[in-house]
Amino acid sequence: MPTDTFRHKGLRKRMIETLIAKGITDKKVLEAMNEVPRHFFLDSSFDNIAYEDRALQISCLQTISQPSTVALQTQLLKIEPRLKVLEIGTGSGYQTAILHRFNVRLYTIERQKDLYDQAKQMFHLLNIRPHCYYGDGYKGLPGYSPFDRVLVTCGAAKIPLELFRQLKVGGIMVIPVGRGVQTMLRITKTSETEYKKEEFGTFTFVPMLKDKAK
Repeated sequence: MPTDTFRHKGLRKRMIETLIAKGITDKKVLEAMNEVPRHFFLDSSFDNIAYEDRALQISCLQTISQPSTVALQTQLLKIEPRLKVLEIGTGSGYQTAILHRFNVRLYTIERQKDLYDQAKQMFHLLNIRPHCYYGDGYKGLPGYSPFDRVLVTCGAAKIPLELFRQLKVGGIMVIPVGRGVQTMLRITKTSETEYKKEEFGTFTFVPMLKDKAK
């Protein structure tokens, strides 16, 4: 189990100051970001830069999003306790651990088996219990729908219809959409076939891929 030292806690406080400067205003989001040790989800070789505001490499040619992106996506979700939340792309598990701090019913899907296994191990060490699934994020989890919130942590070419179907009317999906460079969207479902779309800047995510990795 990694250790969370006074130095790490100091670096997190400095990270929080950066997040505030970049427009993160939700106090609960800032509290969650301050409580979850980001360095736990990274290789020890990244220890000195774990709290810098940049994306870093993890296994399977994937990345852990920069803290300001994690904070923004979480803030855009407008999370409340006991909501049912679906996360597409468990990755390192860092964003999952942030969401878990909000006392929600959390479901998360990862298509890379190595990442899935590593994240589950870290959740066990942290004593948190999201519902973890190895599978195709495009398909979501229809057997557990509808969801109050859907968070997509990889770049989609377009809004996945199956995930939209699994969102409750009145629910929110936060998703980066586009090829190469994505626009961060907040989709609020207004009926079974309609939605309101808001845009929150451009980002670069690893692409959302169909099917499970072998």
